[in-house]
Amino acid sequence: MRSGIPEQWRDKRPTGRRLIRFAVIADTHVNQSEDEASSFFPLNRLANARSRQVAAMLEQVGAEFVLHLGDIVHPVPGKAGYATAAQCFRELYARVPVPIYLTPGNHDIGDKAAKSAPVASITNEFIDIYRKTFGEPWLSFDHARFHFVIVNAPLINSGLAEEEDHRRWLEADLASHAGQRTFVAIHYPPYVWRPDEPANYDNIDEPGRSWLLDLLRRYRIEAVFCGHVHNFWYDQHGGSEIYIAPSTAFVRQDYSEFMRVCPPGAEGGRADVDKLGFFVVDVHEEGHVAMWLRSQGEQRAPAANAPVSLAPFEIHTKTAAIGNLGVDLRHPWAEVVELPPSGALEEFERKRARNDYPLCAVWDMGLRLLRVPLQDLLDTDVRRRMRIAYSVGNRFIVSVLGVPDAKAAKLIIEHADLLDSLEVTLQVSEMAQAFAQLAELRARIERPIFLAKLRRHEDAEVDGLRYGHLLFFGWVTEEWSEIEKMARDAIAAQAVDGLVFRVGRRISPSELAAKVVPRLKGLGLKLSLCVRLAGDDPAGEELDDEANAARVGDVVTTALEFPDVRCVLDTFMDVDRGYFRRNGLLDRAYNLRPAGALLRTAGAEARASSVTGRP
Repeated sequence: MRSGIPEQWRDKRPTGRRLIRFAVIADTHVNQSEDEASSFFPLNRLANARSRQVAAMLEQVGAEFVLHLGDIVHPVPGKAGYATAAQCFRELYARVPVPIYLTPGNHDIGDKAAKSAPVASITNEFIDIYRKTFGEPWLSFDHARFHFVIVNAPLINSGLAEEEDHRRWLEADLASHAGQRTFVAIHYPPYVWRPDEPANYDNIDEPGRSWLLDLLRRYRIEAVFCGHVHNFWYDQHGGSEIYIAPSTAFVRQDYSEFMRVCPPGAEGGRADVDKLGFFVVDVHEEGHVAMWLRSQGEQRAPAANAPVSLAPFEIHTKTAAIGNLGVDLRHPWAEVVELPPSGALEEFERKRARNDYPLCAVWDMGLRLLRVPLQDLLDTDVRRRMRIAYSVGNRFIVSVLGVPDAKAAKLIIEHADLLDSLEVTLQVSEMAQAFAQLAELRARIERPIFLAKLRRHEDAEVDGLRYGHLLFFGWVTEEWSEIEKMARDAIAAQAVDGLVFRVGRRISPSELAAKVVPRLKGLGLKLSLCVRLAGDDPAGEELDDEANAARVGDVVTTALEFPDVRCVLDTFMDVDRGYFRRNGLLDRAYNLRPAGALLRTAGAEARASSVTGRP
């Protein structure tokens, strides 16, 4: 590992055999009956049917046990319906053939102690009700060689007598299992933006937050699974991987502000069923992988003991089998969003939260290569997210127009381990004089440099296009004489390792690769393909999902047939305004389009083939 890189960001990819598998579910919000809910929202009445579907899925995933992260039921303790809802939960999940370990959520045991808590805070009475209904509100257990700890988050900072008992117990438990690989389940996440954020409805207040984070760091907790937020989120702190799990019941619609560029849908985003599901976690000899299995908000009641259909879910960047297939991240992928106070859960200030749905989608499709502009590497906060993505297996193609200046070159050299390659776009007239600088940079970063041609109005005749305020990049096959001349000079200067070719919408990437790879190999160069989902008309639209899926299938075939060729899909997410409007792998709500679903399935199949050794 390069100097200056904290040990906490060491490689998190699993190695060795899978030793155990468990599932993580959260926020089931089971009601007291099928058609009655203690909620303003009609969609909450679907929670029981959705849990029935999840229970049928859990029956099939091969988990050895299940962790429930809290908000088991929707009615709060002391209110009518609480005991009945608890009985409904037991009945709904009775078909799950393995133990389910329960974590207390604020709906189960009371909110954390805070002036702004919208419902009653945790009390001794509520703790007693929880114990009588669900069992101990904190506990630990061993499974195989691993240790699991369930924390009572609402109790932290409460001032109740049991808080001190809980604190002493947790400190002693972790100390007695120091050195053992340990996983923690908790309802409230410590934070949703950064560790020093202000207190809000969705985090643990100080001083309890710092106490908990110190324990995670001190005892090198492998992973922490959190609920409460009903939306995906991921971070690393002190070497621990921290996850916020999706709900099985509904989406917290205040977080639909992440998707503010598109209509939120029913109940302000609460009905976004593509964001419902749970984690299946495989623990290996070294490391683990948490895979997201969508439940899709299914409302039909499966027949007793009847199987349900499971989409391929054994897919994640950590275990991806197609390492040379990537996407162009044109949209922000590491942004912090200020959520406006809604008057329900927050009222007095905006809450900052990091939107991790783009990263979730990348991992959910098993993508490793990410093409980003140089500006991402220059931004301290985004660079931290790049470092985290790197630790789970992502590698970055950093693109830059022109030779990087001294400041940029310094950062590229310092963080070169993040790079799969550096992609430099130049006008042909600039290339000869740039080769010496590129050769020096290439020697310093020890990473490949790929050269792309900047295509402007003077290339219109070659491309057969009418240019008007258009900028393209990449070489085309009609320029072989120009390519061969440039390549001889670049190789002599030891300046570049490969070339970027532009693959227009109507061009097959597999056919182009078959034509270009042998010729570039003869020149001593590698190939990187920029495969466009956009057309050539900036006023046009490419919105045919079926055609996009077919094109993605061709890209997958190309990547598998030519493992030394980098295949970059442009674009990751819909471009629905501006120029060259087109559908991507995701819509603007970060949900998979057919092309993304196909890519996910192909990745899962490639992963299965790599494990079994069968094509």
